[in-house]
This record gives sequence, structure tokens and C-alpha cells, in this order.
Amino acid sequence: MNTIRYNWTKEEIIQLYNKPLMDLLFEAASVHRQFHNPNVVQVSTLLSIKTGGCPEDCGYCPQAARYHTNIEGNDLMTVSQVKAQALRAKASGSSRVCMGAAWRNVKDGPEFDQVLEMVRTINKLDMEVCCTLGMITENQAKRLAEAGLYAYNHNLDSSEEYYKEVISTRGYEDRLETIENVRKTNVTVCSGGIIGMGEQIEDRAGMLVALASLNPQPESVPINALVAVEGTPLENEKPVEIWDMIRMVATTRIVMPETQVRLSAGRTQMSREGQAMCFFAGANSIFAGDKLLTTPNPDVNEDMKMFELLGLEPQKPFIKKMQPETVEAENSKYQPLGEKPKWTRPGHVIERNLEASQKGK
Repeated sequence: MNTIRYNWTKEEIIQLYNKPLMDLLFEAASVHRQFHNPNVVQVSTLLSIKTGGCPEDCGYCPQAARYHTNIEGNDLMTVSQVKAQALRAKASGSSRVCMGAAWRNVKDGPEFDQVLEMVRTINKLDMEVCCTLGMITENQAKRLAEAGLYAYNHNLDSSEEYYKEVISTRGYEDRLETIENVRKTNVTVCSGGIIGMGEQIEDRAGMLVALASLNPQPESVPINALVAVEGTPLENEKPVEIWDMIRMVATTRIVMPETQVRLSAGRTQMSREGQAMCFFAGANSIFAGDKLLTTPNPDVNEDMKMFELLGLEPQKPFIKKMQPETVEAENSKYQPLGEKPKWTRPGHVIERNLEASQKGK
């Protein structure tokens, strides 16, 4: 019987990752069957509720204002627009809506109040609601929880060491502090990362050590393959090999047995066979819909055909944890505090990020 371990070392994880593939797959699939139904996969829809114009310098992200990409920015969506999209997602088999806003961190005010209203609205549709809004304080996390938020996404992206090669406008400890703030509520944690940014296997293992050491471990871990977007500092990175993706999913499954492992960005480059191997290795969640924030994603009908072929069923909402209650704005116990937290700005220079930001000038 596998028990949850919080003390994995980088060396152990590298050893797992590099096992002969058939041994790794067998071990991962065995763990997966012990903790999950192997024929059930959660389908989530990711919605960019506010696109572009982000002040950060994340090297992978087309939404950073300083890079010259062809992303069409848009202001915050209205509650009714979000409700219409959520109903569409529900009709096509999604049990969760994830809303992403291109912000560095949440600021109290009318826009955050609008997001809280979106959370209330979607929770009342009996769907799980997830948000990714950047760094948040404890009070903001409590306000989201009270509105009925099911999950908060805040990715670690990579190992602490490699993080400094990709992002200079915020620190790794800010990521961990935000996760800690979410943990002070009943909201579940969704946190993973991206492979294919030029990192080593050691960095992939380092990220998994950081995630697996959290107690409790995140309920959800997205594994993204970099989608290299023209105009970003990482535009010339080679596409991730499917074998790397399969190994990463399998290793994540063994190290965090109870977690839902999400097959996230990069699925358009994967064959059905490749995705099937990821499901066998322990991935039990995907994002559906034509876009993942701003990068392409397989068509939802294609996904449903694949589910049919593989005998997979979409997971129903609130299977892992009860539906949170929604408290209306007027009955809220938590008020905006107008906080101005000092999130870090490490300020070191990443040459390729600098070059990319000066390219279009």
C-alpha cells in the first residue's frame, strides 16, 4: 500500500523519472488505480476573464505587456458573459470552470468584487469554480472562499533554482506564501508547472519536491508542456517530447498519489496515443475548450471522441470534496482591507527577457 510521503528527495525523484519506461508506467498505473478510478477523467474549462497587459516578465507568457506578441488584450469580462460561457462549458461535459486574469496580484476594489460575483454565479450552477489571479493575501483568500470558490491555482512553474532564469519580477517565496494563504481557508490548492523551458531533469524533480513537501499536498497539479509563442523570450525552445511528458506525469502520480494530475497546455501537439499513455500513467484531468487562456487547445468534440475510444467518463463535480456554500456579498463577514502587501521584486536581469522586451521597439 502506498502512503503519502512528504519527504521525497530530489535524488529519489530523478531516479524514478529515469527508470526504464515500462517499469515507471507499471508503478505509476498501480498507484493510480489504488487512489483513483482509472476510467474517470475530470474535464475543466479555462476562461481568460481578463487578457493581456500583465506587468510581469514571465519568459513563457504571451500576456506580459513588455513582450511583442499578437495577443488581443481585453478588459475584465462581465458576470453575464462569464455565466454564458460557464453554461456552454457545462453543456459540453465540463465540471469545473477555471477563471484566469492577467494580474500580478489581486487588488481590492470593484474588479475583485466583480470576480467574487462570478464565483458566486458559477458555484450556483453546481460547477466547481477555480481562479488564478496572481498573488493573494489571507483576507482575499477568505473572501473568495466565502463566495464559493472550490480551488485556487498558483503554479510554482519550475524548481526554485530555475525559476530565477525565467522570471525576475517576483520571487518563489511569493508563490509559496500565496498557497499558504489559500490553505488558511477551505479552498483546495491547484499548483504545478511547465516543462520544456530549457530546464534540466533536476529542475523538474526540484519542482516536484517543492510540491510534494507541502502538507497537505496540492489537490491538483497541472503539468504543462511549453507552448513557445513568437515574441516571448522562450519562442525558440524545442517542443517537449511526448516521452518527457509521460515520464513527468508518471513521476508526479507516484510522488503525489491522491492528487489529480492535470494534462494541461501542449495537448494540441500530442497524438491520441500519447494522451492515452498519459492517462495510463496517472493523468486524470484535462482542460477542454478551444483555448487555454491564449494558446490553442484541442476541440471539445475531439476530446469527447477520444474519451469514447478509450472508454473514459468525465468526472462529476464535487466528487473529491463537498460543494462550498455561497455567501452573498451583503452577508459577507470579510470586508476589503485595501491592503498593499509587499510582494517581492527580485530585480535581477534575465538577458533573454530583456532582449525580447526590446525587440519590437
